[in-house]
Amino acid sequence: MGVEEAEFTALKEMTRATAGNVSLQLDKLKEHNYITIEKGFKNKYPVTKCRITKIGILAFEQYVATLKQYIDINKD
Repeated sequence: MGVEEAEFTALKEMTRATAGNVSLQLDKLKEHNYITIEKGFKNKYPVTKCRITKIGILAFEQYVATLKQYIDINKD
């Protein structure tokens, strides 16, 4: 989680996923209030911006903590 906001096209490029897959995942994150989605225009082209919410940050931090705990338990 390196940024608080990203455009749809950047997310698609970073994940190397299809537009449909990224869109589906973003919809699921939005349903849980982990992100907000803002649609607009930039130089007459449509732009979709996604921004992580405070709830999303907390959920991500909990996810990372759980993974670390799992790794520590299963080290040996």
